[in-house]
Amino acid sequence: MSQELFNITGKVALVTGSTHGLGMAMAMGLGKAGATIIVNGNSSQQKIDDAVIAYKKEGINAVGYKFNVADENAVKIAVSTIESEVGPIDILVNNAGIIKRTPLVEMEVDDFKKVLDIDLVSPFIVSKHVVKGMMERKEGKIINICSMMSQLGRNTVGAYAAAKGGLVMLTKNMATEWARFNIQVNGIGPGYFATAQTAPIRVDGHPFNDFIINRTPASKWGDPDDLAGAAIFLGSKASDFVNGHILYVDGGILATIGKPSNEL
Repeated sequence: MSQELFNITGKVALVTGSTHGLGMAMAMGLGKAGATIIVNGNSSQQKIDDAVIAYKKEGINAVGYKFNVADENAVKIAVSTIESEVGPIDILVNNAGIIKRTPLVEMEVDDFKKVLDIDLVSPFIVSKHVVKGMMERKEGKIINICSMMSQLGRNTVGAYAAAKGGLVMLTKNMATEWARFNIQVNGIGPGYFATAQTAPIRVDGHPFNDFIINRTPASKWGDPDDLAGAAIFLGSKASDFVNGHILYVDGGILATIGKPSNEL
């Protein structure tokens, strides 16, 4: 019975921004749990093709589609094509995102808007077009990828934090409007993870590495695979009465004002 709760065999999962990084880690988890993965990106078709090969090497059924999640017309066409060629989308993970590290007083308005377009407006756009089919079928799972910056501020990430904070409230409102259709909308808030992007600062003696190790009760960076369980839970029957919740996967950072020393 417990295994059946987490069984998503035969489900179709669209994971935006799933050609690399945390998006790929979550999609890999969903794929290994039985879902067909719709791989999405917008940088190049080659990157999508390479990602599909990587999924298939893991025994995962994967199909790639290149489209811009911030372009509503492109999203509408892509969703229709996916559902025609692969099948109805059962699980949507709104993962695609960008960050621009600039002090707010120096940030161009166009750059601020671009971050909001990708990180906040695009989850609305993609969900709007995917959820219509879920409403007809009276079933569906939507997972918005939020952040610890949904709850905390930090220098130079004001636009990103504003978008991710807004995504928390968008998640709650999606859950409020769509719950009556047996659709669960929740979020995952990743902490700091060991990825290719963070490799340059994850070295002993680097100030930021030391800060993360000392700030995190678990005393380590997260492994991207640590996100797989959260994605499977929120994408499966195990979460059928969980709605509007943000699951923070952060090693305990948000639970404490600081890691106590060994003497305390």
